[in-house]
Amino acid sequence: MAEVLKRINEIAWGMPLVILVVGAGIYFSIRMKFPQFRYMKEMVRIMGSGRDSEHGLSPLKTFIFTAARSVGVGNIAGMAAALFTGGPGSIFWLWVLALVGSSVALIEAILAQTFRVKVFGEYRGGPAYYMSRGMKNKKVGKVFGMAYAIVTVIGVAFLMSSVQAYNIAHGFEDAVGGSYIIFGIALAALMGFVIFGGLKRIGETAKRISPFMALLYILMTLIIVIVNIKELPRVIALIVKSAFGAEQVFSGIVGSAVTMGIRRGVFANEVGIGTSAITGAVGEVENPVMQGLTNALSVFIGTFFVCTPSAIMMLMTGCYNVSDGKGGFLFEGLPGVEYGNGYVSAAINSVIPGIGKIFVAGAIFCFAFVALLAYYLYSESNLLYIFKENKNAVMILRSLFVLAILIGSLLSADTIWTMGDIANAFMAWINVVALIILGNLGIRIFKDYDKQKKSGVENPKFDPQKLGLGKECETWDK
Repeated sequence: MAEVLKRINEIAWGMPLVILVVGAGIYFSIRMKFPQFRYMKEMVRIMGSGRDSEHGLSPLKTFIFTAARSVGVGNIAGMAAALFTGGPGSIFWLWVLALVGSSVALIEAILAQTFRVKVFGEYRGGPAYYMSRGMKNKKVGKVFGMAYAIVTVIGVAFLMSSVQAYNIAHGFEDAVGGSYIIFGIALAALMGFVIFGGLKRIGETAKRISPFMALLYILMTLIIVIVNIKELPRVIALIVKSAFGAEQVFSGIVGSAVTMGIRRGVFANEVGIGTSAITGAVGEVENPVMQGLTNALSVFIGTFFVCTPSAIMMLMTGCYNVSDGKGGFLFEGLPGVEYGNGYVSAAINSVIPGIGKIFVAGAIFCFAFVALLAYYLYSESNLLYIFKENKNAVMILRSLFVLAILIGSLLSADTIWTMGDIANAFMAWINVVALIILGNLGIRIFKDYDKQKKSGVENPKFDPQKLGLGKECETWDK
């Protein structure tokens, strides 16, 4: 079974998908004149503005949800996985994805906000909604929307959630002893308590857990980097040279460096797969572009303030292994250590002995728990697209989601990463193709915002009638 999953993953995550995701990022960046750089100051301002409403969440809470994945397993265990399979060069391609892919996150959130709906009095939206409501050919749009919704419910609720659950349960087992089964049961019970409380409880939990631990983790990585600062020029050179095959040791895995860098970047920052647009849809903002800019900021924060320091501290301390793809190693700095949390723990222990395992276990718990809350929100939004306002379907999903977390904590590392990657690949194929079809619409909305900003309007208003969007923008009908 494991070999079959790996083969499916290799096909789904081949170079065509890499080119599609990066190519879309370059295209949107050029068409909008690189807003991810021009509007950086505005991104920060928007994130701190606004508040919750009876229908949605503040920009800060939606940012926390979106950033939680990149600050969680995507950066800790994910960067270790990238180094193991793709070598140091994979980090360079992670940077490339962030620089151009942030424009994809911008377009996704703009469309999600524009075509969101109200279900049970709360905002819901995302790719399935903007595909079915935004495409001119409604039959094609509904096919795209249903395909995306089904893949996302299965992929996020039952595959990608396993990655987070596995790392929480096994992280605590490694740090404090005991059985990962017990930790898995406790995690499932706690998750059930939160998600059965609805959107507001989910939002409040995320707001309380994620920011503090994120700052603490960033501080820890900076300490490790500063202590080893003399190694920084060598590490940067190693990353860049390995990305293009100029580093002899890693020259044979350039293809893996590209695909793993993009793949781990997609997992960490959700670029192209559309899931960040689902949380973006519940944001309470005055213009869809404001939420788009918030989502774009999360890509930068996750990549350059969390993922990059994590990778660099492993490379500086030599606490990583690189597979040759044949059962051996091109570099083996940690003999006998499975890729994942252990690499980060070892890097921390090299500077502050004895605290690595417990610190990483705590960080993984906080980040991955918030990521799981976001996963549930993704699943519920797409389930409601399939079954409309069906409360029974929601209750069943909540129960199955809790069960999936328990099962996920029992699987092997290779299996859970492979399943998560397959889910991401299928969602990315559907979503990015749809974005190319709908891209001009998102660009038109952005350019209207851009024009108002240039004329001196601090908070540009969104008028769907003026842009010819009509009745599909029901939550924006004033």
